[in-house]
Amino acid sequence: MFGCREQGKGLAVIAILLGLSASARAADERVLYASIGDATRAPIGWVEFCAETPDECRGGPSQPRDVVMTQSAWRDLTRVNRWVNENVRPMTDMEHWGVIEKWSLPTDGYGDCEDYVLLKRKMLMDAGWPREALLITVVRDKMGEGHAVLTVKSDKGEFVLDNQNENVVAWTETGYRFVKRQSQSDPNVWVALGDARPAVSTASARDRQ
Repeated sequence: MFGCREQGKGLAVIAILLGLSASARAADERVLYASIGDATRAPIGWVEFCAETPDECRGGPSQPRDVVMTQSAWRDLTRVNRWVNENVRPMTDMEHWGVIEKWSLPTDGYGDCEDYVLLKRKMLMDAGWPREALLITVVRDKMGEGHAVLTVKSDKGEFVLDNQNENVVAWTETGYRFVKRQSQSDPNVWVALGDARPAVSTASARDRQ
């Protein structure tokens, strides 16, 4: 559990303790989704999150980059996914903040699906992974509910880090319908992924006893 002032330092220490490597290298972009649509609206909560934590959204146009999925990189992904899933406790935004939807880094140890995603993304970026390969993604889960995951683009395909799954899996193995995600070229541009129905990533994290 981290206080807000210790957030950056604390996450950096976590990355060191996990033994994350900074071995990610640029590779040619390989789009594996059936279709990538036009720019679309950001998910509810993203703009407010960026206003409160501009360092997390700073970027601007850049060249798309995929990571080279070495054995070391794969170990990094699985460690980060499992560590965050085990150490952040699920709590809805209404319970946590008294509002329906709020994106935030779970510095107090509690959060819902998009908060898990934000922490995983930050930990990987702090360890040297390229932002262009770490894409916050809005999906519809198997119940048809809005949900957020982290898509990692690599030379071996696209993989998903999910608070509802301790394993890192290919996007085709999730059973989800993909709605929208960040553009590789600009973190503040969101692109449609085929499911045209509106989706708000308000699904709470999987309950654990």
